[in-house]
Amino acid sequence: MFSLDIFKRTYDVETHDLMIRGRRFSYFLPCAIESFIDLNSPLNDFPLWAKVWPSSMVLADVMAVQATESKKRILEIGSGIGIVGIAASAFGHNMTITEYNTDAMEFARANAFINGCSGTTIVSMNWNKPQTTLRYDQVIGSEVIFREQDFVPIQKLFQSVLKPDGEIILVSEIRKPVLEFYQKMKDLYELKVQQKVLRAEDEEIRIILCRMKPKPINSQITQQQEV
Repeated sequence: MFSLDIFKRTYDVETHDLMIRGRRFSYFLPCAIESFIDLNSPLNDFPLWAKVWPSSMVLADVMAVQATESKKRILEIGSGIGIVGIAASAFGHNMTITEYNTDAMEFARANAFINGCSGTTIVSMNWNKPQTTLRYDQVIGSEVIFREQDFVPIQKLFQSVLKPDGEIILVSEIRKPVLEFYQKMKDLYELKVQQKVLRAEDEEIRIILCRMKPKPINSQITQQQEV
């Protein structure tokens, strides 16, 4: 069982407030990320989870306004500290939040607890070996596409956990690997892409929101034959 006291004794944290559709949420973040970095290999398993990504705010907003259906099961992959899944749960969605990094999962559990969502399912998931037999109506994720070597595991994950008539929603800042990933997915999924621009005082952040639905099997086979 999760203990907030143990969490606070384990991690040096700071608290941030976020507003999503008029509702205030509080989130713990690490005060510093140095303790989560392997100094012998700083680029390996860099703690990308330990920040609030603009794309996560966009996806949280999308989920906040999406109609809720109690029987609709939604899976979040790569949840990080849990911003998207917790907001979605607070707005009434039936969420399963997943993350592979153990520290990130502890932050997600703490953040679920302080936002009144401690009953939300939060579990570990390895994209290469997803240990679940459940199929979900919707799979969502923000900033999950960074490296080409993740393309195949993510594709296989979608095929194993998404219902045949399900939907995937991914949100990321526009980067070359992201565009390459969607190009590869075009044979298997119908894609609907939106671009959003978030403006701060001194910068513009360009976000791509992509909704994907599986194409019929016959259509996939035809396209593969044409290639």
